[in-house]
Amino acid sequence: MKKNKKNLILFMPSIEGGGVEKNLIILANYFAKNFKNIQLITYDNSFSSNFNKKIQIIFFKKKSKNESKYFKYFICLYLLIKQYIIKKNLLVFAFQANIYCLILSKFLNLDVIVRSNSSPTGWSNSYVKNFIFKFFFKYAKNIIVNSIEFKKQFDRKFNTNCKVIYNPLNKKEIIKKSLQKININFFKSKKILKIINVARFTDQKDHLTLLEGFMKISNKIKAELLIVGYGKNENLIKNFIKENKLQKKIKILKYQKNPYKFIKKADIFILSSLYEGLPNVLLEALTLKKFVISSDCPTGPKEILENGRYGFLFKVGDKNQLANLIIKYSKNKKLYNKKIILAYKSLQRFDFNNCCNKYLSLVRSAT
Repeated sequence: MKKNKKNLILFMPSIEGGGVEKNLIILANYFAKNFKNIQLITYDNSFSSNFNKKIQIIFFKKKSKNESKYFKYFICLYLLIKQYIIKKNLLVFAFQANIYCLILSKFLNLDVIVRSNSSPTGWSNSYVKNFIFKFFFKYAKNIIVNSIEFKKQFDRKFNTNCKVIYNPLNKKEIIKKSLQKININFFKSKKILKIINVARFTDQKDHLTLLEGFMKISNKIKAELLIVGYGKNENLIKNFIKENKLQKKIKILKYQKNPYKFIKKADIFILSSLYEGLPNVLLEALTLKKFVISSDCPTGPKEILENGRYGFLFKVGDKNQLANLIIKYSKNKKLYNKKIILAYKSLQRFDFNNCCNKYLSLVRSAT
C-alpha cells in the first residue's frame, strides 16, 4: 500500500440516503482498501453501519432542533477546522457544500477535490452566486462531474476544466438485492402495467408531472404506480392521490434501504426530474432490465439512454407526452423490450472497478 503524504477527509454534511450518498458510500469503502488514514466528516452518524470500519466518522454529537442544510454545513466546517488544527496536512474530498469548503481552503491553504452532483441548472440561478462560484472554483485541486453534458455546462458557466468520471455501478450487488422477496399487496396481477418511481419527495424530482401523466392513462389502460421515497413533498403527493381518487392505483412506500426488490417487480421505471447529474436510479433500473421513461432534463438521462436509443425521453414537465409514451410502450412491449437488451449491454461504461479506480488515481495523485 502506498504511503500517503496527506490525510484524506471525505466531507458530506448531510447524508440522507439518496444517489449522492450511494456514491459516497461506494467510494469511501473503496478508498478504505487503499488508504491507511481516512476520515468522514458528517453531521450525524445515522448511516455509519454502511461504511468500512477503517473509516473514522467525525460527527456532531450535540444535536439541535435547527437542523437546516446550512446549519449542518457550518457545523461540519467547524469540525473540519478542528481536524486542520490537529493534523494540518489534509486533502479534503467534498461531496457536498463544495463552495464552503473552497472558501475555507483559501484561508487555511487546504487542498480540496470537489465532486459536483447535479446540473448547475438547479442551483446556479443568480449573478451574485455565479460570480462567487466562478471565483472560488479556481481554487479546487480538481473538480469531478459525472456526465459529459454536465462537464460542458459547468466548464462554460464557471470557466473550469472538470474531469468526467461516471458513477460506479455495482451490478452484482443490485441484482443480488433485487432477489429478496417483497411483502406488499401491490404489483400482483400479470395483466396490469407496473410502473415505479424511486426518488426523494422534493421539487427537483417533479412528482406532480409523474402523477398527472399517470392520471391521464389510468382510465385508458390497466396500470399501477408505486412511488418510493421520502421528503418535504410527501403530503403534496398524498393529497393529489386522494383528491383524484387514485388510492387503488397508486401506492407510496417510504425510504427503502433496498429499493431494487421493488424495481425488479416493475415493467417501467419513470424519472420525472427537473434536473439531475447522472441519476444512479436509471442505471439501477437498466441493470434490472426495466424499460425506462425519463424526462430529458439536464443532465444525465439523455447520456444514459443515448438520446432515446435505450428508452424514451420526454420534455421536462410535459405530462401529456409522458402519458403518450406510457401508452406507446404498453401497446407493444415486445418491440420496445429490445431497447432493454441494448441498454443493459451499454452499462459497461459504468463498470464498477474502472470508475472507482479513476477516482482512486485522482485522489492518489493529490496526496
